[in-house]
Amino acid sequence: MSKQTVRIDKWLWAARFFKTRGLATEMVAGGHVQCNGDRIKASKGIQVGDVLNIVRNQETYIVTVTGLAEKRGSATIAQSLYQEGEQSIQARQQQQQLRKLNASPAPDKRPDKKARRQIIRFSRRED
Repeated sequence: MSKQTVRIDKWLWAARFFKTRGLATEMVAGGHVQCNGDRIKASKGIQVGDVLNIVRNQETYIVTVTGLAEKRGSATIAQSLYQEGEQSIQARQQQQQLRKLNASPAPDKRPDKKARRQIIRFSRRED
């Protein structure tokens, strides 16, 4: 491997897409990461200019590699390693809004003593 490439699992960890390198390796092996539209292995070397499709927690990131790093640095350094396209950002925001709309609303409060007794009476009925 030449000096102009970095293993994909190391890069994903350094770019802070995954918390551990082991998790990054699992996600690559599971097919959640594609490089230039192809499924890859964790040992694949990536270069500047490669386009990665990363699926993480129901969100899809489409990023272009702008820098290489084998070691994890600060968040600002990690953000400089890639550039996400506008379409990718908009698609993720739309998915977040859909998930919010489809989520069941949380109850406002817990039932008080009277309401609990009514619930118990209702659930014990044998009609």
